[in-house]
Amino acid sequence: MHLTEPAVLKTLLIIAYIVLSVWSIGSIIYHGRRPSRSIGWVLAIVVLPFVGVILYYLFGINRRKFKFFNTKEFKQRKRFSYGNAPTSNQFKANFDLDIRKKRLNQLINANSNTLATGGNAITVLQDGGETFNTLFKAMGEAQSFIHVQYYILERGNLFEKMLELFQKKISEGVEVRIIYDSFGSYSLRGRPKKRFQEIGVKIHPIMPIRLKNLLFYLNFRNHRKIVVIDNKVAFTGGVNISDKYIKHDSELGKWKDTHLKLEGPIVNDLHQVFLKDYFFASKKENFSIEDYLFEQSKCGEVHAQVVAGGPDSTYPTIMQQYIGMVNQAQKSICIANPYFLPGEAFFQALKVIALQGVEIRLLIPKKSDSLAAMFAMFSQFEELLGVGVKIFLRKDFSHAKILLVDDDLASIGSGNFDIRSFELNYEANILIYDEAITQEMKNEFNSICEKAEQISLEEFKNRPRWKKFMEGLSKFFKPIL
Repeated sequence: MHLTEPAVLKTLLIIAYIVLSVWSIGSIIYHGRRPSRSIGWVLAIVVLPFVGVILYYLFGINRRKFKFFNTKEFKQRKRFSYGNAPTSNQFKANFDLDIRKKRLNQLINANSNTLATGGNAITVLQDGGETFNTLFKAMGEAQSFIHVQYYILERGNLFEKMLELFQKKISEGVEVRIIYDSFGSYSLRGRPKKRFQEIGVKIHPIMPIRLKNLLFYLNFRNHRKIVVIDNKVAFTGGVNISDKYIKHDSELGKWKDTHLKLEGPIVNDLHQVFLKDYFFASKKENFSIEDYLFEQSKCGEVHAQVVAGGPDSTYPTIMQQYIGMVNQAQKSICIANPYFLPGEAFFQALKVIALQGVEIRLLIPKKSDSLAAMFAMFSQFEELLGVGVKIFLRKDFSHAKILLVDDDLASIGSGNFDIRSFELNYEANILIYDEAITQEMKNEFNSICEKAEQISLEEFKNRPRWKKFMEGLSKFFKPIL
């Protein structure tokens, strides 16, 4: 009996599907670190023939054990290890921390190799207009260099203003360097990038997505937002270079976000994070780290610490920072984030603290730029409401990543409360040990909550069946979103 060509093709496809599925599931079992994530990938492979295997191969393989973290470039990164910046020891040692803060300081130092520093001045910037006015003013005053790093560097009014400003500063003898994530800033390819190069900007993509490295780079993104000017002032937080922050988007309106202006010893530690990434991205450019890092003077009274981590870190830095902070809570926890998908470890830590009587407030946008993330977030709410967590839906869209604990601990940065920020992205947060700043942010947070829609457990249980179905379906894929 001879098989026809379609029958042969069908048989080969079935065999290929079985072989690839068995290989993929075997890889998940052998290399998987978390059961929930492993189950999500197995479900994707079974439910989505071939597509699930491709997605797993691109996004699911734990490449910490493979080529990505054994390349020459990653070995060279080690010479720029965090914590070697020449910040005076007096700023790192000569200030008192209570036992809670000492434990956090120790945890972050073990993860990022950076100690908390005193003598800093920190300004909280609450929206895009304030952020960019302050940023461009500081850039305009640069005398030596401007170092820029963004996840999204998008064409528009802000892009043109930055280009014009850089052209002026370069004509004055100021060095300008830019690094950007090749996935987040995909529109920068071609002519937009050349426009920077033509005026003398040294600009490089981080982990460029090309065919030869697609499998090793695609799932790892550099999500940091850092600007350092003359090593005297620095900016970091959640704001990207995008007109979404200054213009009304058709669906979400003008985006809100939180950013920081930093002065003092902490600038050195944040600058070193940039220099390490720039060295990796530029590859061929030779420069000495000592030329850009130097002793800092006291600029204020704020104690703060750089929290920097990524997929090549020994521990999941951002996740451990957030868990460490909530574990120190005695009175209250405030969380603001549009992508609250923290994984089981942080989720359980939050429930334990809530059951101990600590007031927890979660503030998220009512609308999202990711429908899948929204359904996945809502799938967690009944459990959180059940242990007393108060959940508020703000009417505008906020991209901020904020964690406030009691009246004296605040974290602002690029790290979302999701698996991607915990394990797959390079992120940078600033942990602030200061009552005045924390209280200022807490007042702003509570003011927004007063105007927002609070979800009640009883009403939430009565939401439409189709929403419950979509949320239930999203639970299976939450570990891989």
